[in-house]
Amino acid sequence: MFRHRRFLIEGLTALGLVAARFVLPHLNVSPETANTILVWGLFGIGFDIVFGFMGMLSFGQAAFYGTGGLVAAYLVINNIVSNLLLALILGMVVAAIVGIAVGVVALRRTGIYFAMITVAIAEMFFFIENNPLSDYTGGENGLPGVPTPSIAIGSFHYQFGTDWSLFSFTAACYFVGIVIGLRIIRSPFGAVLTAIRDNPLRARAVGHAVGRYKLAAFVIAAAYAGFAGGLLGVVQGFMPPEAFDFDTSGQLVIQTAIGGTGTLFGPMVGAAVWLFLRDFLQSAFGLGATWKLVLGLVFVVLVMFLRRGLIGGAAVLIRRTTTRPAPPAPEQSAPIEAPAIASVGPARRRQEAPFSGPVIEARGLTKAFGGIVANRDINFAVEQGELRGIIGPNGAGKSTFFKMLTCELKPTAGRIIFHGRDITGMHVDDVCQLGLTKSYQVNQLFSRLTLRENVIIAALAERRGTFKLDLLRRIDRVPGLNDQVEGTLQLVGLTARADVPVAELAYGEKRRLEIGLALASSPSLLLLDEPLAGMSPVERAETVQLLKNIRRGRTLVVVEHDMDAMFGMAERITVLHEGALLAEGTPTEIQRNGLVQEAYLGGVAAA
Repeated sequence: MFRHRRFLIEGLTALGLVAARFVLPHLNVSPETANTILVWGLFGIGFDIVFGFMGMLSFGQAAFYGTGGLVAAYLVINNIVSNLLLALILGMVVAAIVGIAVGVVALRRTGIYFAMITVAIAEMFFFIENNPLSDYTGGENGLPGVPTPSIAIGSFHYQFGTDWSLFSFTAACYFVGIVIGLRIIRSPFGAVLTAIRDNPLRARAVGHAVGRYKLAAFVIAAAYAGFAGGLLGVVQGFMPPEAFDFDTSGQLVIQTAIGGTGTLFGPMVGAAVWLFLRDFLQSAFGLGATWKLVLGLVFVVLVMFLRRGLIGGAAVLIRRTTTRPAPPAPEQSAPIEAPAIASVGPARRRQEAPFSGPVIEARGLTKAFGGIVANRDINFAVEQGELRGIIGPNGAGKSTFFKMLTCELKPTAGRIIFHGRDITGMHVDDVCQLGLTKSYQVNQLFSRLTLRENVIIAALAERRGTFKLDLLRRIDRVPGLNDQVEGTLQLVGLTARADVPVAELAYGEKRRLEIGLALASSPSLLLLDEPLAGMSPVERAETVQLLKNIRRGRTLVVVEHDMDAMFGMAERITVLHEGALLAEGTPTEIQRNGLVQEAYLGGVAAA
């Protein structure tokens, strides 16, 4: 997703729009239909960013569509703003501001609850437009008298008509919109959006502020909707009240699904199919309102057989006929060696201030879930450069303790000190930015991306911080990003598989990638949750070697059930039992500890 031939798509889009101006009249397409298709296409670019690239289904886009349109129409009709383009931009700005307010509320929930909140908010806007504000919005009559745009440069003046000359203006607006949209999804910002759609938990764990990215994408969609709403008033000559209808949001969703989500061009293609079938079925067969039934059947067929829409289906077909299959994973890969450079890995961009105490320290850490105490008064400290193991029988509270150390869970009592700084109650993404990162027991990867793209997402957080609005920046222009990605791939021994989709990786490779995502942010403290879980003997040996490689110059805390591996790697071991600290010492001391043998090892050590 990060590699594109520069300006190829933009150039083809420009040629297509110019050609459409001369071809469509010969196909008996009216200028109003052509302009309406472009308006829906522009409207859908923002929606596709939220839905196709972010994975959030919003049924409330009509609220922003109508708001932007009414503001722009009101300004020009009442001569508050004489320049139509400026009025369209102001309508877009107001829609974006409304998007901020709505997003702050709606984005507190996800999935179906988010969708239902947007539906409710859209209905509220529809009521407000038709009742309390009807004196300003025209109520059921809308706002008539929206003029067509004009160009005035010195003595030159040109007034666009309502015929095909207006198509040039709407096509220019659509072209600017699609160029900006393409730049957004190709930017580091867009890459993070795609990662959040795939796995918001992991995106947050590598250091991205997921909530801020969701709100930013939602506001971008509102801005696109607001500008498109203003353009609708220009095309129709008045601002219709139907812009606020729930049907408008529903039609946008259907058109995007028909054309293809995650493409940006899908909404325009879907709108063309929708409007063409509407006109064709009504004129050729005289179906009247029954055309919706036929179109509904067409939509069902498309969803069943082309789940990614027309553009997505065509892209899959082209990919299958032009790409070669990826090389299969080796049945037994070579042991991971420790090259001199790769054993250290990329340097952290934000260096921590010198500190002589423990890297991480837990003081009286306690976690209770109602009446159940998962951890009780744990005191724990890890020194710089140490590899600390944490063991304990099932139900000992290891997972809860681990989640508190990484700030995934807030402790009921106690404090967590990292590099001398109290991080108790901080967010996961902020803690990651400080240099504390973890891997998961169950793989948390970006499954729709390639291995390299996974590492890029993790490295971007360290290079850019928790959140950055670099919407128009090329991803290959992020300083040091490529070196950091390549260094991480080399470190985990996956360079040869870098461009393979994650879904095609072997389990052992996925486990190494899981560790690689944590390493990509160049952490000073790495917490690994059962890195050897579920591996074959060969994969286990490779990962043990990997852990020995990456510990050089790093501090590691490892939770693991493989006692042989743990006693062979760790310098000190902490034993948890029934949520409390049972023992702590060197591997030899732990093996000889009678309490540990009784609680965890049983008779294994004695035998």
